[in-house]
Amino acid sequence: MRIEAYNMVSQVYGTQKPHKAQSTSKVSRMDEVQISSFGKDLAVAKQAVKNAPDVRESVTAPLKESINAGTYSVSGEDFASKLLAKYEEKMGF
Repeated sequence: MRIEAYNMVSQVYGTQKPHKAQSTSKVSRMDEVQISSFGKDLAVAKQAVKNAPDVRESVTAPLKESINAGTYSVSGEDFASKLLAKYEEKMGF
């Protein structure tokens, strides 16, 4: 086997030892983050929603009382009209 042939093959396949990159002068860089005013407003809104109660007792308490007392009634026409309005809103009519 010829040594020159081995050298040619190693050059083709790149089997030579890789050279280490030399570091230049040390420059310290810091990452910087800037949050827009919209992002800050969004964070405040998210926190407000997170802190808000899931159920508004001032709205649900009277309804619960009337249901328990048996005095709560829903008009079929009111229900149907609101149902159709929501359907049309969702479907884009």
